[in-house]
Amino acid sequence: MAVEELCFKESALVYLDRTGGLHRFINDCIRYNDSKQCLAIYRFIICVNPADVTELDARLGNCILHQPIRAAHLFQSVCFTSIKTLSLIEQLETENQVNVVLKLTHLPPLPNYSFNLCQFPRGYQLLRYYKIEGVVIAITTVTKYTQGARFLCSESSCPFSTGFQYIRVHTVGATESATVRNDFTCTLCNSALKEDVKFRVLGDKQLVEIIDAAALDVIKGNQVNRSYSRYQSFTVFLRDELPNRMKMGNRYYIIGIPAHVYSGSQLQLCMEANSIQPWFTNDPPFISDNFKCLLSTTASSPWRFTAVLANIFAAQIVPPGTYNILKLSLLLSLVQTCKNEKQTMECLDLLIVTSDPVTVDRLLTYSLSLVPCGVRHLPSYEMFATVSKDEHGTGTAKVQAGSALLAKGGICYIGELFSYRKDKLDLLQTVLETRSTTVFISGKKFGEDVDQQMSFPIQCNFWALADADSHLKKAMQQEDAVIGSMDISSVPANLVDGFGLLIYCGESSNYHSPVHLIQHVLSEAMNPSKPLYPALQKFTTQDYEKLLAFARNQQTELTSEAERLIQGYYTASRRVRTDPVHGSKISPTALKALMSLSETHAKLSLRNKVLEQDAVIAILLYEISITARHGTSVLCVAPNAVFPFELCDEHSLNQRDIYLAQFHQQLLQFCYTYAPGMSVHFSEE
Repeated sequence: MAVEELCFKESALVYLDRTGGLHRFINDCIRYNDSKQCLAIYRFIICVNPADVTELDARLGNCILHQPIRAAHLFQSVCFTSIKTLSLIEQLETENQVNVVLKLTHLPPLPNYSFNLCQFPRGYQLLRYYKIEGVVIAITTVTKYTQGARFLCSESSCPFSTGFQYIRVHTVGATESATVRNDFTCTLCNSALKEDVKFRVLGDKQLVEIIDAAALDVIKGNQVNRSYSRYQSFTVFLRDELPNRMKMGNRYYIIGIPAHVYSGSQLQLCMEANSIQPWFTNDPPFISDNFKCLLSTTASSPWRFTAVLANIFAAQIVPPGTYNILKLSLLLSLVQTCKNEKQTMECLDLLIVTSDPVTVDRLLTYSLSLVPCGVRHLPSYEMFATVSKDEHGTGTAKVQAGSALLAKGGICYIGELFSYRKDKLDLLQTVLETRSTTVFISGKKFGEDVDQQMSFPIQCNFWALADADSHLKKAMQQEDAVIGSMDISSVPANLVDGFGLLIYCGESSNYHSPVHLIQHVLSEAMNPSKPLYPALQKFTTQDYEKLLAFARNQQTELTSEAERLIQGYYTASRRVRTDPVHGSKISPTALKALMSLSETHAKLSLRNKVLEQDAVIAILLYEISITARHGTSVLCVAPNAVFPFELCDEHSLNQRDIYLAQFHQQLLQFCYTYAPGMSVHFSEE
């Protein structure tokens, strides 16, 4: 055994020397020595690549993976010997003062190293490294814990009444009472030990609750077999340099050691985190052959590809050609999402006013399944963050993620607005304006000296419904109703303005009667296995999902022509939609929203340049939305201007192209007339 230990220590020293770890260790020692401060423990972090260690010494690699405490003691001995041999820290006295933390870069990609949160029995072993994957659903405030403490013999004549013979350090799964107690006795004279409080070393601690990523399919509103699906949260302890590294709603890989932690009289399974990595996918998005063929077929016009996409989208829910403006807006909102934390998300929130909330609800629920992170919020749940007391006996405040935080980088579908109280709608309005939510943590309630406030960014698109039936008659009776506007008095005006687009769906479309939709629903109910539209079977839900993922990752460049057109429209619209009392009805943020909407249409069109034609669609969608809110303007856009014809053949697509080209010219003339200062920037048409 002694020979094996010696071989392990030699291999550990060779590994540190080869990887540069020894050089970093010496630099840490120099900093400790220069401080001239006598400490109870000297903490060193050593980065370990298990694959490299195993290649050097397979037995040492196996020891690190399966006996982490023993491996830490081996490296502790190597580090102490190096310090004494090279005289690196003069004030260091005993090996117990050296606290070595091994940080693993990864674990072998084998099933036995994965810890499945849904599997039972889990088949884990304590005090061994595992890798888990999950989404953060709750975090606590950062508190202190005892990283290490010095104890002295209470008998003054005992040699151990001085020095650093008795050092207690935190171990995996240990509670605060296990690290610092008053029942330790001296091994030399059997007298009681007492802590030298001035040498206590404190570290940061934070508790994080995660849940298996598969649970996201449940909160999307997808149908699951409840008898076989049960998801339970799992607590992870973050210590020292790891607190605040995990963000609410994000998905992570965590390497750590499972441990049993007592919470009162209950025993809970938790994990001590060793290292954290953001979740990533190795599968690059791609486009199916059917969509590639469609893109090639529609290449003659910059408007056709997205028109056909919207026309045939969700044929399982509604007949092709119905709710086309809504479906195009949904596709744009789905593209306007991201899971990369480094990317800034430009939000596209949708408020849909409809006289058929059941069908539109099914359409939105179906669309929600096409984004990796989508949440269907229920009125009985919390939409934003809430504060409660941590159950692990620490007494700290725990912040629980609401639906909006869980939908980070995706979609939060909040359903019909009439089901929410006024205070909830006011809070939603504030979040739409500020894109953040703040929770107040009472210091008195949670054992802190001062009160705290924690703010969380809201990075998701909101979808909401409003029922139009109860207000149509009222709108018809209003004598002072503005032409083109609709009455949505059930929704506060400021809340309506918070949404990026307001979409009205009165009938299924301007060319299809409700009979088509009724026939679709009845046929689907009577023959659920029979395809209603065999020609569209080749464009599957999975194909749309991959197409949206590919479009989402597209990099686009805004052309000067598109930028000038948007700026001209924005300037002219603010002028023609100005009220002498209330000022302009066009928000100052509209310019940025129009730019973003144009870029998203270019992404959905699978182009890397934002053209004037993309700006035309963005302006049309925005003008239809603002007309529904405030009435028509001199631009006089029809409610069906984006899809003025039924798209059934090549001729109808040509008609639509001609219509949009004519509107493009009308839009240029509008800019010339009402934004004369911008006219010098337009080329002669």
